This record gives sequence, C-alpha cells and structure tokens, in this order.
Amino acid sequence: MTYRHVALVGLGLIASSISHAMRRAGMETRITGTAQSAASRETATRLGLCEVFETPAEAVTGADLVILCVPVGAMESVAKQVAPHLAPGATLTDVGSVKGGVVTAVAPYLPENVDFIPGHPIAGTEHSGPASGFASLFDNRWWLLTPLPDSRPEAVARLTKFVTRLGANVDLMEPDHHDLVLAVTSHIPHLIAYTMVGVADDLRRVTSTEVINYSAAGFRDFTRIAASDPTMWRDVFLSNREATLEILGRFTEELFALQRAIRTGDGDHLHRYFTRTRSIRRGIIEAGQDTPEPDFGRVGIKRDG
Repeated sequence: MTYRHVALVGLGLIASSISHAMRRAGMETRITGTAQSAASRETATRLGLCEVFETPAEAVTGADLVILCVPVGAMESVAKQVAPHLAPGATLTDVGSVKGGVVTAVAPYLPENVDFIPGHPIAGTEHSGPASGFASLFDNRWWLLTPLPDSRPEAVARLTKFVTRLGANVDLMEPDHHDLVLAVTSHIPHLIAYTMVGVADDLRRVTSTEVINYSAAGFRDFTRIAASDPTMWRDVFLSNREATLEILGRFTEELFALQRAIRTGDGDHLHRYFTRTRSIRRGIIEAGQDTPEPDFGRVGIKRDG
C-alpha cells in the first residue's frame, strides 16, 4: 500500500530528489513540504516540487509519511514543531547521516501512535537546495533504515516498499552500528578531504595558483567532497562524535605506520598496503556503486595523454 500524503520537512537536494523520484514512479500521492528559508520555499513552488507551506506544522498535517530532510542539528527543533500535528498511525522517518543522535533528538517528542523509523539514503552530490534534486539520485544506491524496538513490522515493510520504488536498495541495521559504518565510509573521508583542501589552501598562498592549476584527479575529488554543505557536516561530526573519534584514531595509527615506512624506505610494506587496499575499489565497482570509467563524473574535462 502506497502512502496517500507525503510531507517533506526541508526542501534541499534529498527532498527535491524524493519528489522527482515519486513522480517518475507514477505515485499518485499528495506531496507537501516546507523549508526554513523563504527563498527555498519560493524555489520549490516555482519548480512545482510540492504544495509548499510556511511552517512544518502545516506541512505535516494529515500526512501518513513525514520525512525530516533537515540538518542533524535541527532535528530536535523540528521534532518539537511537528509532533503535536502528526496523524495517528503515521510513519516518521529522516534522511540524516547520523542515526544515534537523531533518535536521541527526535524520539522523546513523538506520540506513541506514530512509527518512528530513522533512515539514511547513501546518495548525494556536493550541491544543495531545491533546484539541485533529480529523479535518479537514489538509483541503485543504498537507503539504510534503522527501526527501533517498537517499530511495527508492517510500518517498516511499507516504508521499505516506498524507498524501493524511488530506485534505492534497502538494508536494515542498528542505529549505533550504522554510525560506526558511516564513520568509516563517509564521515572520516569527508574530514580528510576538508583537511587536505585546507592544507592546499595554505600552500596556495605560497605557490600562487599552482595548486589549483595543476590539481590531479585525487585533489579534484577532495575539492568536490569538501564543497559539501558545511552546516550539515558540522552537525554530523558533533552528533557522531564517538564513532568519528574512534575511526579517526585508527586512521592516525595507519598514517603513522605509512609515515614510518616512507621514512625508513620500507617499499615492501608500502606495496603490500597499497595492494590490499586496492581491492576495496574493485569491490565498490563490482557492487555497482561506481564505474571503472576514467574521470567519472567530470563531463567535459579533456584528459591529458
């Protein structure tokens, strides 16, 4: 059974892509939404993403599925606003990349007759805002759901079917395990990208424009990642502090070992390490989460011979 009325609280990349994907799937579903920014509300109205309301309370009234598409740091405030207006039997989910913190922020304010099923679509770009969404964003990407102990199985099944119709693959896991996994696959890589671009910016002050003009593919990827929404990533690291610090500690240990190998000329250690880690890339391609094509995503960039 599909949902009759879906409410999107927050109208950025993920919410706008949900709207486009729902229409592509032919869902005859009422879509309402709201955003804190008047400019975002105006853009969403102009693009016809949904029926746009000024407040979260208005947007969620009567909805049988409510999706919180706001930064993790705003979840508690939004939960307080929507909780009194949620329809009995409705499902509430979110798209935040941290789950433990979202559960803590949202769950205490919800009525007992609402199913709260936290979620996280592992899909996105470095762009944000209502105009940045597109229908194929979730195609063959994983959308993780982290049901709580009191989540009704039928509500989980219904949400799973909805997400699948958007084009995504669905997996279930515990919120804390989710946060540890994402610290490895997303959060620490972003932190490294921000750090490397920051180091390059310091270097650029000495070498003029050379860092920018002669950027190789690896650094270009860092700059793309580091162009992501700073508010979202600030909230991610503050909300997933324990897992982030644990993985960052392990990363530091690995980095020190590589530093020692370079200093001592231990080429065998470096070759073994790079050979082992290379297999991860092959696994990602075999899983359909990327393509082996060179310069993937860099349309219009001519490769040097």
